[in-house]
Amino acid sequence: MVSLTIHGIKLPLLPGDVSPIIWQALANGSYEAKEARWVHKAVKRKDRVLELGTGIGVITSVIAKIPGVQVWAFEANPTTAALAKRVIDANGIGNVVLSQGILAAGEPRSFRFYVRKDLWMSSMDPNQGPYEHEISISSTNIDEFLISHNINALVMDIEGAERDLLKQAALPGVERIFLELHDHLYGLEGILDITQALAAKGFAYDPRGSRGPCVLFSKDDGPREYEAEAADAA
Repeated sequence: MVSLTIHGIKLPLLPGDVSPIIWQALANGSYEAKEARWVHKAVKRKDRVLELGTGIGVITSVIAKIPGVQVWAFEANPTTAALAKRVIDANGIGNVVLSQGILAAGEPRSFRFYVRKDLWMSSMDPNQGPYEHEISISSTNIDEFLISHNINALVMDIEGAERDLLKQAALPGVERIFLELHDHLYGLEGILDITQALAAKGFAYDPRGSRGPCVLFSKDDGPREYEAEAADAA
């Protein structure tokens, strides 16, 4: 088995486990590079983190290495969730609870999930591009999960589904939300929906942890320190 290392995380994967384009991104270090760099601005020591859209577990593992953090991670695609478990186990990480499933606002219900060759394109949107097959997944209420697990930080990369989720969920107890926006799917109208919905819940865009489509929304206004602008390599 080929073993790569990316963002300090060991990846016990074979080229055939992922699509060629994703393997290339893993091999050259560009896979989720912005997220890996900026998530440290969003997640703090001893946070209780809910991650939606785990993928193959790279960012999950990066988060889990922050001291004192506990992570609950969800991935909808069963095949991808199995790869994430392999990555998490290979890195000896014991503070992650990984589940295959979907969290959504409201009563549990069935969602159609469309599996695509490039795992980062798999989503609940049938119009996002050609898909290999579709599966049905029953949801769990996100607000109830947040309360029962005392979550205070939310990290998400769910391929456009963030627009509806962040509008509909109450997000009790959450202090910080770090997410990747997908404006190619919903345009500026969707970004406006997200920012207005989060503002109504008391969140503000936080430039301390935002870069391009990877953005941080915060309620807690901690100390602000000047940081020299780094080269935009990530």
